[in-house]
Amino acid sequence: MHAARHALRHVVGRLLVASILAAGLGTGISLTSAPSAQAAVSSSVGIKVVRAAATRRGTPYVYGGTTVRGFDCSGYTRWAYARVGKHLPRTAQAQYRATIHIRPSQRRPGDLVFFHSGRHIYHVGIYAGHGRMWASPHTGARVRLAKIWTSNVWYGRVR
Repeated sequence: MHAARHALRHVVGRLLVASILAAGLGTGISLTSAPSAQAAVSSSVGIKVVRAAATRRGTPYVYGGTTVRGFDCSGYTRWAYARVGKHLPRTAQAQYRATIHIRPSQRRPGDLVFFHSGRHIYHVGIYAGHGRMWASPHTGARVRLAKIWTSNVWYGRVR
């Protein structure tokens, strides 16, 4: 069990470093251009959120779930952000309203990925880098690192 946990931390750490380098950190390129970006979480907090999210791999999806016994999508993102001292509202729609909306080119690990139909948000996950996210996807599934399966998503950075 300890070896598996260590291996998971190693893989998550390597994925985070690669995604940070791919995003242009350390190159002098500004990743946020919105004036309100000063109020947003730092990239180091985003990395901590991704690490916290990864610790719940395998947790079952439970409709309305907000605990480690079972999460729905927004319960999961809310739980992960609480681990770093940030409060998110309960639903995916409310979480979208509470974030700073950013372009896909500005996304970085820890940002929220919102799936929508028109203006209705129906799913949320935590961006992990390289087009992947941590998510509690649907009934019968478990928390997992998954490919973002569509480009029709919006991104939000937690304040």
